Amino acid sequence: MTDPARFAELAEEIAREAGAMLLDKRPARPEVVQTKSSPTDVVTALDRTAEDLIRSRIRAARPHDAILGEEHGTTGDGAVRWIVDPIDGTVNFLYGLPEWSVSIAVEVDGQVVAAVVNVVPRGEVFTASLGNGAWLDGERLHCNTGVPLSQALIGTGFGYQPGRRAVQAEVLAHVLPRVRDVRRGGSCAADLCSVAAGRLDGFYERGPQYWDYAAGGLIATEAGAVIGGLHGKPHSPEMTICAAPGLFEELHDLLAPLNPERDA
Repeated sequence: MTDPARFAELAEEIAREAGAMLLDKRPARPEVVQTKSSPTDVVTALDRTAEDLIRSRIRAARPHDAILGEEHGTTGDGAVRWIVDPIDGTVNFLYGLPEWSVSIAVEVDGQVVAAVVNVVPRGEVFTASLGNGAWLDGERLHCNTGVPLSQALIGTGFGYQPGRRAVQAEVLAHVLPRVRDVRRGGSCAADLCSVAAGRLDGFYERGPQYWDYAAGGLIATEAGAVIGGLHGKPHSPEMTICAAPGLFEELHDLLAPLNPERDA
């Protein structure tokens, strides 16, 4: 199977099952079992349980595919690779806030061809396959177009290390007076889907990892958005910017002189 639409169907089935499990098993206050980059960058037991479930379903259907997951790294190799974030927005999950998601993307020969982001608390499952558009509940998605920077609602996110946060606060202080407003949802995958759905006009963040933006990035671009980094570079953990053509360039040109890829 190499049809992007069929990959998206399988990814959606798995993401829905994982989301239902997380809702069913989530206690009133999940316990932190580990921290990652800093004491505020947390992992819960259900992050691992969800990734185990997703991996088992992928292996059952596609035993020879590679899998890259946030919690367990890379297993296998091959032309097809699954990119898995079992809970994007773990702090929101921990506190019972609604912006967390199960994110699954599928690469073929290094290109993302299928994507699903299940924003579980909202009961919204965003899907996309390469060349076939982005969808939510049977409705094709289109990002907002023709919005000038001064009227744009921009999403962003913050890292977990103090030095990075200090710079991000400095950048935000320059951005905020020049846009309509700024939102911080807490899930990069969900934020990129919000750009696709026209709930945000644009998004930028330093720090998201590949599993955070692989699925949401395809959903956004299939909805007509542009995604990239600074100075013509591809989007990466150094910087990810996403918006409709025109606004993308304006947002890029606002950010670039601020040197937002640095840490204090």
